[in-house]
Amino acid sequence: MHLVARKLRIGLIQMSMEADKQANHAKAERLVRQAAARGADIVCLPELFDTLYFPQAKKDEAAFALAKAIPGPTTRLLAGLAKELGIVLIAPIYERHGKKFYNSIAVIDERGKLLGTYRKMHLPHDPLFWEQHYFEHGDLGFKVFKTRKAKIAPLICFDQWFPEAA
Repeated sequence: MHLVARKLRIGLIQMSMEADKQANHAKAERLVRQAAARGADIVCLPELFDTLYFPQAKKDEAAFALAKAIPGPTTRLLAGLAKELGIVLIAPIYERHGKKFYNSIAVIDERGKLLGTYRKMHLPHDPLFWEQHYFEHGDLGFKVFKTRKAKIAPLICFDQWFPEAA
């Protein structure tokens, strides 16, 4: 069997977020476009990319209003961007699903199709990481998403330290 090596470029977006969701969306879009222009095939946004990291506060009821549905307006916006640029987009989003809240990732392929959602399984509970006050433990299990670019098995932050993710 003859294997052909192919190059795959991954763009990892690092950005500061602010309280203004629209400003965060505009900044994320600009940085995703830059990554795609530099040849990225897959672009990953930072955890909770469109809001400040609110779990640093022990309990802020206003934070629950920041959650959004998947699919929803944010994933539709990102799906259009992924399709336009021909990239796979990994988008960590504060998700509301019914009456539950999750720290999630929406995986969007290069055709702009939402392939599915991964929900963070392990939640830290330390000072400045009050995630258990805001999120449920993920209930979808560890997943592998197949795209034309690569197979992707997303994890969010703390999940990487547990063996079942390997």
